[in-house]
Amino acid sequence: MEKQWTAVIRPKNNLLDLKLKEVWKYRDLIKLFVARDFKTRYKQTLLGPLWFIIQPLLTTVIFNFVFKGIAGLSTEGVPAFLFYLAGNVPWLYFASCITNTSNTFVNNSAVFGKVYFPRLTAPISTVITALINFFIQFVMFLLFWLYYYFLRGASIHINWAAALTPVLILQLAILGMGFGIIISSLTTKYRDLQVLVGFGVSLWMFATPVIYASSALNDSTYRMLMLNPVSPIIEILRYGWLGAGRISLAYWGISWISTVLVLFIGIIIFNRVEKTFMDTV
Repeated sequence: MEKQWTAVIRPKNNLLDLKLKEVWKYRDLIKLFVARDFKTRYKQTLLGPLWFIIQPLLTTVIFNFVFKGIAGLSTEGVPAFLFYLAGNVPWLYFASCITNTSNTFVNNSAVFGKVYFPRLTAPISTVITALINFFIQFVMFLLFWLYYYFLRGASIHINWAAALTPVLILQLAILGMGFGIIISSLTTKYRDLQVLVGFGVSLWMFATPVIYASSALNDSTYRMLMLNPVSPIIEILRYGWLGAGRISLAYWGISWISTVLVLFIGIIIFNRVEKTFMDTV
């Protein structure tokens, strides 16, 4: 009687063969990776998950002191703390997606070398773990929004753009994972890129309207700024929840094109490197 195999492992013949059905089949593994990442990140810390809240609060307080208090940058009539927090929370999510995903091959080399599973499950789990952090920070932002609106009478209001929040966060996740897996693929050969990631992400923030209002820029600078794929996302989020800033759906469309392109290139490189990365890690 012929044996019936329960699973058949075949080599990838096409760089664009994502095998999403296979990734979905390993969804329980993604859950385990998320639980592992969430626990190990704060397992031996004094404050644990409170760092989810402390980090954006501290950076927002510093932004408020330096850029509003000392530099005197405009926040378009919105309370400075709330203005910076609205930009800082989504930016921290995007930065976390890039920095954590960029170490996919190096951090998981021991597991990758022992057992087969779709390698794409690792960066996906990293993005989901960061999403948990974002959710906690976003709830904190909503609490401050309620405080400023009801107790301080701040001139802020929610409009139609706030309904786009889930789509915008999804785009940040896709964009962050796309850049992350590109960097991760390159770091298998060039380890010094890991050092440059944090520095590069910090510089990127200054090319994004996180700490300043885009309305304060002249038209040419504004157009250049909006070519940064993260800028329209931050602007739409801030406009939706605070009513501040100016948005352009055309630039958001360009941002989506850049996002899909980055993910496309990232998957091609990722699929190519995963076949031979054990030789170089």
